[in-house]
Amino acid sequence: MKDYRKPLPVIGEENRPFWDGCRAHALHMQQCDDCGLIRFPINHVCPSCLSETHHWQTLSGRGTVFAYIVIHQVYDPAFAQDVPYNVVLVQLEEGPRMYSNVVGAGKDLTAVGDALEVTFDPVTPEVTIPRFRRTGAAT
Repeated sequence: MKDYRKPLPVIGEENRPFWDGCRAHALHMQQCDDCGLIRFPINHVCPSCLSETHHWQTLSGRGTVFAYIVIHQVYDPAFAQDVPYNVVLVQLEEGPRMYSNVVGAGKDLTAVGDALEVTFDPVTPEVTIPRFRRTGAAT
């Protein structure tokens, strides 16, 4: 692992199953025990039915590009070496959306509708960041 100097998530009891899953190369999200909604971001209450009970579900890690942007300006010095870089909103097969990056195959070759699959980037011994790689172009 390289010397990682970018901001890192604060891991606590509420989000630990998500980050532990990432370290194990699995994408885990909360699923409501009452209505079945798989939700992200992590929350103590279901946004659909307001239930406070849930379990952690392992997702397929597959999705598509819902929206994206390529950042060309340095807003944070920690990301200066990465410019230009993409930020994508991934529509996961199971329903939730999450922000991430598409890695590999050129930083600006992403299109809305591209098929994606999660990959995991271990940036520290404690934190592994979910990123995505293209598995197919938009049709």
